[in-house]
Amino acid sequence: MDPRLLHPERNDPQSTVGARIMAVVNRDPMTAPHRHRNDAFTALGALALSVLLAFVTTDGPAPDAVGWVLLVASVAPVAARRRRPVAALCAFVLIVLTYHMLDNAHAAPMPQTIIMLYTVASTGRPLRTLAVGVGLITLLLTVVFGFDSEQGLELLRISGWIIAVLVFGVDARFYRGYVAAIVERAVRAERTREEEAARRVAEERLRIARDLHDLLAHSITLIGVQSSVAAHILAVDPDRFDRAAIGKALDDISGTCRTARGELRTTLEVLRAGEAARTGGAAPDGGPLPGLDGLTDLAAAARSAGARVDLAVEARQPPPAVGAAVYRIVQESLTNAVRHGGSGVAVEVAVRQEHRSLYADIHDDGGTGAPETSGPPGYGLVGMRERARSVGGTLEAGPRDGGGFSVRAVLPLQLTAETGESADPGRPEGEEAS
Repeated sequence: MDPRLLHPERNDPQSTVGARIMAVVNRDPMTAPHRHRNDAFTALGALALSVLLAFVTTDGPAPDAVGWVLLVASVAPVAARRRRPVAALCAFVLIVLTYHMLDNAHAAPMPQTIIMLYTVASTGRPLRTLAVGVGLITLLLTVVFGFDSEQGLELLRISGWIIAVLVFGVDARFYRGYVAAIVERAVRAERTREEEAARRVAEERLRIARDLHDLLAHSITLIGVQSSVAAHILAVDPDRFDRAAIGKALDDISGTCRTARGELRTTLEVLRAGEAARTGGAAPDGGPLPGLDGLTDLAAAARSAGARVDLAVEARQPPPAVGAAVYRIVQESLTNAVRHGGSGVAVEVAVRQEHRSLYADIHDDGGTGAPETSGPPGYGLVGMRERARSVGGTLEAGPRDGGGFSVRAVLPLQLTAETGESADPGRPEGEEAS
């Protein structure tokens, strides 16, 4: 339970006396702070009031020496009432019953009696309170009737105040439980909102990381391969300077940089548009999400790096989210093929539509380049699987029997509110050094 809701006086220095009193009432008496010190002061206050009643009451003679000892002893259970309420009440009843049997001022121990009865009722279950009330009234009537029938009838007449105190204690217990339930629900709702906000932030960070990875890894890989081609031309025959080949390689690098810059700008505009929508500001005019139309450019960029790409697209325009997922999956697959297979790698890309699903198959023959083994594992396959799951699809990837690598994605064309759930959540995540 949030202590700020149970102790408003600690948050607002200008809180009223009523708010402070309600804060005390709302506390659980068994876990309230400084309860032992407060019980000691309560016992002293009850004793002072009992002494005053002993002198002013008219329902019996003033206590004698033994009566004063019993009256003072009756406040001891009050100081220990929270530790063992029922045991303290039993000890109190024995002391007070002896006090009344000696015919002392009967109203004097009234403050302690009310406090003890309220404590038992407010800290226990209603069944225990009922048993205590019935047992206490029965005991008092039995003892008093044994000595004086007139006093017994008088006690029976005024025993209603015992029931009233017990009912008030039970009501206070239920009220505290009601307040605690309200506070608990409020705290749980606040915790849920915080967890939801943290989850959304984590998803947004993951999406940004995935977009930047797909964009930068693809462009940097192509630039690296194209630079290697230019370096290879210079190293093979330095005396015979092939300006056309060098110029083509540099033009390819320049084109790749322009494409990467444009995609990066589009990605940043989409992110800024999302932030503007959340804050109520104006969203910039960003370009559309990449889709199947951009696969031709991906294939051309891979060919400029020396890859042999066979592209076949037999599908209508899917929803933007599905088209963007296919684009990024093909982009990452081509990046990995060029990076690990080197120039000359053969890649087959087939995108087709069957029934209500879109199938994307990317296969490469492994090329002639040696697989990279240096550097930490990357997040290529993890990102592709997350792309597929983000639209409710699945992705399978792994080495081919005849060499090379194969990627297959199956994406639904009809998105639902539950998009993002993987159809195969038990499949382990792969890692790619891209």
